[in-house]
Amino acid sequence: MVFFHTSSNTSLSPTSTSSLPTSPTSSMVEQTIQNAESIIKKWDLNSSSLITITPLFHPNRKEAKDYLKCVMDLRGTMHFLVSQNSAPHKLVIAQTLMQIAMKRLEKEFYQILSSNRERLDPELVSTSLSSDGSASFDVEEDEADQLKIAGESISEVERVSALAMADLKAIAECMSSSGYGKECAHIYKLFRKSIVDRGLYLLGIEKFKSSRINKMDREYLHLTIKNWLNAVKIALKSLFNGEKILCDHVFSASQTIRDACFAEITTEGAKNLFKFPELIAMNKNSPPDRIFRLLEIHGAISELRPDIESIFNVELTSAIKLQALSSLQKVGGSVKTLLTNFGSSIRKDSSKTPVPGGGIHPLAQSTMSYLSSLSDYDRILTDIISIHPPIDNALFPESYFNDPTVIEAPKQAVSVHLAWLILILLCKIDSKAQLYEDLSLSYLFLANNLQFIINQVQTSTLKHLLGHQWLSRPTQKIKQYALSYESVAWNRVFESLPERTTSELSYEAVQDCFKRFNAAFEQVYVKQISWIVPDGKLRDELKVSIAGKLVPVYREFYETFSTKLNADFVRVSPDDLGNYLSDLFHGTRIASSSLLQSSSHSKGCLLR
Repeated sequence: MVFFHTSSNTSLSPTSTSSLPTSPTSSMVEQTIQNAESIIKKWDLNSSSLITITPLFHPNRKEAKDYLKCVMDLRGTMHFLVSQNSAPHKLVIAQTLMQIAMKRLEKEFYQILSSNRERLDPELVSTSLSSDGSASFDVEEDEADQLKIAGESISEVERVSALAMADLKAIAECMSSSGYGKECAHIYKLFRKSIVDRGLYLLGIEKFKSSRINKMDREYLHLTIKNWLNAVKIALKSLFNGEKILCDHVFSASQTIRDACFAEITTEGAKNLFKFPELIAMNKNSPPDRIFRLLEIHGAISELRPDIESIFNVELTSAIKLQALSSLQKVGGSVKTLLTNFGSSIRKDSSKTPVPGGGIHPLAQSTMSYLSSLSDYDRILTDIISIHPPIDNALFPESYFNDPTVIEAPKQAVSVHLAWLILILLCKIDSKAQLYEDLSLSYLFLANNLQFIINQVQTSTLKHLLGHQWLSRPTQKIKQYALSYESVAWNRVFESLPERTTSELSYEAVQDCFKRFNAAFEQVYVKQISWIVPDGKLRDELKVSIAGKLVPVYREFYETFSTKLNADFVRVSPDDLGNYLSDLFHGTRIASSSLLQSSSHSKGCLLR
């Protein structure tokens, strides 16, 4: 004959709360059984319909405390009878009473879970109860002490929540010590798993498949990732953390039960939650800007990793941590692949159409926009590149940085790679300059694009990553390009005027100088009026440099000889010359014939 329910691994030794002496007499055993019978049968689910619907753990908690105490005493009596191997008929009675009591406690356990569904919301639990289990239910405490333990300063909802948790804990301890821990845990797991699953559903966490991810359009995929980024923090810090606190509290007497319960409640949902980033990383639709969503995902998992380790800290939940780690690694690998592909896409750009007026090339615009945005994720990129270093970095010339120690610093791995991508861009821009038939325009194109790249660096986080030393090299290069442009484009104009103006020049020589100057300047002006320099500072520097070399020489020549020739030869004054120069580099479109018409404007026209 089996007298004890042994479905739980919990020891059957009497609890410290049992009132039985170490060696009870026969009359004491009899009295304990009779007392237990009167209390347990009163709440027997088969006794009456009223008892069936009346909760034992109602606001007046004395009967609940008495009930638990008598069950503990009954358990102690059964343990004594077994140890003495005597009075089997009393053991049968005690076992029957125990089974009735356990059925009642199972019902009470479920009712407390059900009626306090919202009060035991994981988010509320995670914020209102610390993991030390301070809201305990001591069957020896009176109701006033219970409320005091629950907290005098907390809200009514929090107080009711704390008492419900204390009741659940008391029932769980009673059932577990009586050998019914498995039944108690089964009820708890079924009910609480539905709470967690619904919580994840309300957060928008679905069980995605790679095929569905691959079919999502760009906008919907972006919204789905954005939702996940918001949901994962709430799910971890509130839903799973609150569930762990509740589970640890209710089953504090048995680590085996609480670990098993928490694992079964959370594993499916948590693995599904952390599987999503892996599916995103494996997505075959890979537009370049997808890297930013992956970086945000990587950053979120990395930031939450301490919480993941803390919450899922037992062997039974190791699969959750492994899934999170797997997603982190795959996201990092995908970022590395996208970075490599981005570098390749710059190299492979095959556009053959020169940018009108030597303006900013679309490749420079898109690349620098991309790199500027990437630089905002420098901390995350540092973590990824330290584990997944791009192969291209090994080819990076150390001399590109004036200070080679920059490359050796682990934190600067991102700086090195971004600088490498900019170097690829610069090489590509250099090849694009060769598309211009006019050499001076190719130099202007190079100056424009390099200035644009520097501006993008200086107005983004790239400035701090690359540093002032890096900026010094391209800044010097711009000056070289500007000088080369000026030399090629304006030398014919400069050379049309004599180096020194002297009165010894003949009438024919002066006439010839004005003719050559008019022709050279008109040719340059008509050609370059449509050229553009988007950067205001560079534009002004070019104009000042050209004017500084041209206007003073022309003014001296003009003031010396203009009165000796008629208007057919002297067609522009020094002031008009300055006005014409101010028109340059704005991308203005004019017809060359307009210069052949007379003008009443202050700057006049070159030919009439």
